[in-house]
Amino acid sequence: MRKLIVLLVAGMMVGLAGMAQAAQPLVDAAWVKDNIGKPGVVFLDVRGKIDYMRGHVPGALNTSLGGDGWRVRDANGVPGMLGKPDDLAKLIGGFGIDNSTHVVLVPWGYSAGDMGAATRIYWTFKVLGHDAVSIVNGGMAAYTDVAGNPLKKGRMKAKPPARTFKVALRADMIATKGDVKKALGAGTPLMDSRPNGQFLGITQSGAAARPGTIPGAKNLPLDWLTENGGGEFRAKSALAKLFELAGLPTEGDHITFCNTGYMASVGWFVASEVLGNKEAKMYDGSLAEWTADKDLPVQSAVSLE
Repeated sequence: MRKLIVLLVAGMMVGLAGMAQAAQPLVDAAWVKDNIGKPGVVFLDVRGKIDYMRGHVPGALNTSLGGDGWRVRDANGVPGMLGKPDDLAKLIGGFGIDNSTHVVLVPWGYSAGDMGAATRIYWTFKVLGHDAVSIVNGGMAAYTDVAGNPLKKGRMKAKPPARTFKVALRADMIATKGDVKKALGAGTPLMDSRPNGQFLGITQSGAAARPGTIPGAKNLPLDWLTENGGGEFRAKSALAKLFELAGLPTEGDHITFCNTGYMASVGWFVASEVLGNKEAKMYDGSLAEWTADKDLPVQSAVSLE
């Protein structure tokens, strides 16, 4: 019997070896320095190629949120949608990332908008079933602000050998247009992560066909969620106060949206990963999809026509 138990435990350990443990959502510059070159850790720099070449974390690989297939235009012409899982698995595996890898995302970190490049890819990893993913709080701005932190200049080194990344899709994390319709009837909280002018219908993104917001939505602009709109997220206690101020709960069903699912990923990240509301979802199509359907309502605080 003892031998059988030992064999069963050994088998479980082998099975777990291919699965990475959940990681802290945010890591700081000191953590980055301490983990450069560590086996099983891959830094993905999500800045532009030129910025990457001017200086990056040694060993970091460079990826483009808009150019590498993380986001695609769907069959209905909606921009910025989640790529097909099989295509994303191939993209991720091409960076030498498998299901045992701890992925650390490095954005610029000068603004809340900068952080959106990281939070959107972070959300993608989570949707694909990968929990070992973190974001550098404050991004490269925080990392380079510390004297002595090593930098590497030049083009990206050759990618490591491709690995197999297996998807375990969490479709329940994605809010669809149908889900938002149901939310309107059920009174599910909707959080608009855009700037207040767009929420009110005073200004309009080119991605939205009509100005305004989804009826009943509350506005919590993404730049409220970081210190002075910069690249460092506010403390959990401060974020909870801002949710309360905006009239939004920090637990229970919750759908975040913006124009194309970029700014909304910052709001989702705070709700789900910092405040711990695992029932929070993001509407991937956001207002680019919603406003294109003329049968769906849009609410504006003022008409300027």
